[in-house]
Amino acid sequence: MTATAADTGRVITGDRNPVVDLVCALALVAVVLGHWLKQGWYVDASGTLHRAGLLGIAPWTHPLTWVFQVMPLFFLVGGYVNALWWRHARERGIGYGPWLAGRIGRLTRPLLPLLAFWVVVVPLAPFVGLDGEWLRIASLTSLVPTWFLAVYVVVVALVPLTLAAWDRWGLWTLVGASAAALFVVGLSLGLELDLVGDLNVLLVWGAIHQAGYAWRDGALARRSHALLLAVGGLAATLAVVTVGPYGVSMVGVDGFGVNNTNPPRITILSFGLAMIGLVLLAEPVLQRLAVRPRIWSLVVLLDLRMMTVYLWHLAALPILGALSLWLAGIGLHDFPDSGAWWAWRPAWLAALALTTVGLVAMFGRFENPVQRPTHCVTALPVLEVLAAAVLLGILADRGLGPSGAPWFVVAGTLMVLGTLDRLFQRESR
Repeated sequence: MTATAADTGRVITGDRNPVVDLVCALALVAVVLGHWLKQGWYVDASGTLHRAGLLGIAPWTHPLTWVFQVMPLFFLVGGYVNALWWRHARERGIGYGPWLAGRIGRLTRPLLPLLAFWVVVVPLAPFVGLDGEWLRIASLTSLVPTWFLAVYVVVVALVPLTLAAWDRWGLWTLVGASAAALFVVGLSLGLELDLVGDLNVLLVWGAIHQAGYAWRDGALARRSHALLLAVGGLAATLAVVTVGPYGVSMVGVDGFGVNNTNPPRITILSFGLAMIGLVLLAEPVLQRLAVRPRIWSLVVLLDLRMMTVYLWHLAALPILGALSLWLAGIGLHDFPDSGAWWAWRPAWLAALALTTVGLVAMFGRFENPVQRPTHCVTALPVLEVLAAAVLLGILADRGLGPSGAPWFVVAGTLMVLGTLDRLFQRESR
């Protein structure tokens, strides 16, 4: 069975597993809902806007992050799909440069209108009554999701190497990456070497991406393998959270033990492996769900606008927040986790959903598939990977405004990625 319509731009093969697309769609829904719920915007008595994350205010919500932390599933699905794409390219005689240009373009092209939005908003904000604090809070909220792209483009660029390693050594590559991640955690925490700990950005997410290869090739097809991952991963996560220095929250929050996600710790790896095991155990049920026409239609529809939804769902909050400030802070006067704040959640979720739908309708066309370049200088897509990784990493970490990244960073990111995208499209003609 094919997993998506032909115009999604994905590889169409006879053995494509529709569960892959269903898992990705469910993960996206969980990410969107989780992000919307944990954002703690409020206006104090003086009319000043604040951003106080729900996780930092309400520790009782930390166990709930075990439901909403689904980023490992995106890297799992990425491994599955990237294995298909690269093998398909090699069968057709497509070189690394054109292949990488096509893959990275599909990820970064939907980002261009979001960057353009902030290029316009930064200089315009003061003239419409939005101060520097709104800009800082709004840009941090909106641009945080780009951390995924900053990491994922590097993981994609390394696919020929990591897939070759998988083809040669199989599951030992997953074991090796996991062992390396554990070693890095020991060094970074034991010797307080933060820069060393940052290596796990690639090691942890790369290990889970490697598990996607295993899923694709059936190396984890036995129920015993899935059970071992699920039970072993959950047991390991519970153990290190209980007796170790790690926080309960699987979503990054400071002040409650070691932050599990910044950089990703061994907890994220063990928890991610547990999620993989659970998905594999549930695969027969998910398979039956995926073939239901109504569910599959929704999956395909969401698949067509996956990156647009991901990139714009948090930009909806600054837009609604600005509107609220212009209306004397309506809907933002209650402190997060208060009874009144929770009473407003259904209305805010509905407003965010409607705003996101409107944004996707406006900017979704940037996700429409375009013809991939048949030839290009390999250095160009590699340059795009490096630019995206560095510049998006800065924007996701610092945001914009007086205390964030300067305006020229977001403008430069737009210019570099936009120029390269145009060059690749020209090569396609």
